[in-house]
Amino acid sequence: VVDRQEIILDIFADRAQTREAVLQVELARCKYFLPRLTRAWSHLSRQRGGAKGTRGEGEKQIENDRRMVKYRIGQLEEELAAVRRQRDVQRKGRVRHAMPLAAIVGYTNAGKSSLLNTLTGADALVENKLFATLDPTTRKLVLPNKSELLLTDTVGFVRKLPHSLVEAFKSTLEEAASATLILNVCDASSPDCAEHLEVTNRLLEELGCKGKPIIAVFNKCDAAPDLSWLSAGLHSVKISALTGEGLDRLLNEMVRALPPTRKKVTLLLPYSMGSDAALLREKGALDREEYRPDGLLMTVTADAKLLERYKDYIV
Repeated sequence: VVDRQEIILDIFADRAQTREAVLQVELARCKYFLPRLTRAWSHLSRQRGGAKGTRGEGEKQIENDRRMVKYRIGQLEEELAAVRRQRDVQRKGRVRHAMPLAAIVGYTNAGKSSLLNTLTGADALVENKLFATLDPTTRKLVLPNKSELLLTDTVGFVRKLPHSLVEAFKSTLEEAASATLILNVCDASSPDCAEHLEVTNRLLEELGCKGKPIIAVFNKCDAAPDLSWLSAGLHSVKISALTGEGLDRLLNEMVRALPPTRKKVTLLLPYSMGSDAALLREKGALDREEYRPDGLLMTVTADAKLLERYKDYIV
């Protein structure tokens, strides 16, 4: 008899591709099988006696196996701790460069990787199967107001996700916990759409994401029979990552949900700073531009950190 948790572990093991994913799955499996080793050796003698030599083979073999599994768990936890430290360094780098992060989360097989690919041109694996993505993929996205953010695809959730898997994939799931904005993607064509949305919201609370801006993204609306019940929800968008329907509205919702980091200023730049003017045009939203005898007058909306370089030229 194979229980639900073992089936999920088998699926994860089959999907794991990178070294990190393999380590995470192996750690979860070791923790799952450790308390179940006794039944694995039920065919051997487990005689318990006080005199020397009266203990059976099974007892000795079980203790050896437990010792090896515990040692392996320790090794895996050390390796994954190194992975977490590396991710922390990467996150601090994003904070230092003022690059906001949006995490795509949701129930497994909801179309998260398809959305990432459509918005950013990424090449993340897309397949119609459970837990196709175990490793986060991050790409840069330029929003309609020309602000930039990093968009990350995460591992799919499932109802009553085994605690050992939550712990093993903590370094992956922490991408959602550290995100500035969360896109909760749901399969609108699924009859259990509302339940899947609730499951994801509950898991996000457990990960410490309460209070963050969350946009409910109802994907596959082109295949959904009836979406009238979705109109009442706040901060929700109906899209189709396959056809592109609703993506413009989603991008605009992301602009509104992100904390304001951009401001509008008027600059008078000398003509010798032509490359800086080109950078402001590329990174910002240009409202007005006028060539004057004393320089180039620009009214632009851009990231506050970028504008800090040109504070001496603000009119």
